[in-house]
Amino acid sequence: MATHFAHAYEKGIDNQPRKTSIVASLVRDRYVADAVVILEHTPRRAARAVLKAVESANANLLNNSKVSIDPKTVRISRIFVTSGTRMRRYKPASRGRALPYEKISSNIFVEVAGEEKVKKTAEKAEPKAKAEAKKEKK
Repeated sequence: MATHFAHAYEKGIDNQPRKTSIVASLVRDRYVADAVVILEHTPRRAARAVLKAVESANANLLNNSKVSIDPKTVRISRIFVTSGTRMRRYKPASRGRALPYEKISSNIFVEVAGEEKVKKTAEKAEPKAKAEAKKEKK
């Protein structure tokens, strides 16, 4: 059985990378089914974006691979969060001033790995005459 990989890359998430990476560390090196349950019950804003990336990578593996993958064996092999683009904005202040700030975004990379399904091979049915002959010998 060979291991197959697929990945997903979510860009421009409107969360800070430090806060998003805390949520990503909750599901690192877990099975996808367990990660989905954890992320659905995590009360952080970044959990929705990480969940979307994990489900996207899982769908890429199951739908785009040439061989059939066993969904029970799919686990998150790598997940990391990097900083995205920063948009400069200004907040109005007293006496006509403008105070600058930056809107920070995140990029989420998820790679999942899964094993091929084991193909069941049907054993050849013995002819009745041979089966009866074996029974008589015993």
